[in-house]
Amino acid sequence: MRKARDTTQANGTGQDPLLLRRLLRGRDAMDAASHEDWPVARLAKVSGVSEAHFARSFARAFGVPPHRYLLTRRIERATALLRDTDLPITDIAFDTGWKSLGTFGRTFRDITGMKPGDFRAADQAAVHALDLVPACFVSAARRPDLTIAVSEKRRQAAADTSGASTTEVSR
Repeated sequence: MRKARDTTQANGTGQDPLLLRRLLRGRDAMDAASHEDWPVARLAKVSGVSEAHFARSFARAFGVPPHRYLLTRRIERATALLRDTDLPITDIAFDTGWKSLGTFGRTFRDITGMKPGDFRAADQAAVHALDLVPACFVSAARRPDLTIAVSEKRRQAAADTSGASTTEVSR
């Protein structure tokens, strides 16, 4: 038992290396097929752990919950397709796993700060001085940062704090 405790502390995450290997199976499955639906139940099954344990451990190991990680991958793929192809935005949305063009557009705008069409236009208009920079550095710099949740609850909370008044009834 002492040896297991030492290995979990040695890897820096405080997690068992065998559990990390299982979590990587789930993350690799999402990376390989980010266009598919990946509910926690499916990820847990791929990883061989319970749903709650998977969700908690994944967030602790990788810094973001599984769904947010999947959104990052989808947006990353969509930005690459917008930059590198002439595919219609609708095709890109559905090819990257979105069920609705509206949801894709809203999420894309929330994360990147631009609408998909505006992103494509700005990228095409930009001078490509990045051609001299190694591709791995460019990819890392362009990776979307999803440290905040992109959800309707947050959007509603922001609307409530910006001017809408709510009254609370106390008993």
